[in-house]
Amino acid sequence: MNTYHINKGIGRTVEFKGLKAQYLFIFAGGLLGLLICVMIMYMAGVNTYFCLAFGGASSAILIWQTFSMNRKYREHGLMKLGARKKHPKYIISRKCIYRYLKIKPKSTAA
Repeated sequence: MNTYHINKGIGRTVEFKGLKAQYLFIFAGGLLGLLICVMIMYMAGVNTYFCLAFGGASSAILIWQTFSMNRKYREHGLMKLGARKKHPKYIISRKCIYRYLKIKPKSTAA
């Protein structure tokens, strides 16, 4: 009789070193973008030490901000935050009050 191992991670979100879901993609994309930026600066002739300092400082800020957002907003927090911004703060109704209180006549079908 064959025995099969069950994958217990089905349906769970992607996680790496504590970063979950979209924060992992923000982290990876940000580091890739910074690497490309530093490479372009180096090829353009900017001072090597400035390129290294800029790359190190900006990657440290990116890592710090990504992990702090992961801690603050959790797994689906950024999506909830974006959805909250799209909702109106209050609903305005510009109809006069008489239109709400007006009684509609019953229609008689003969």
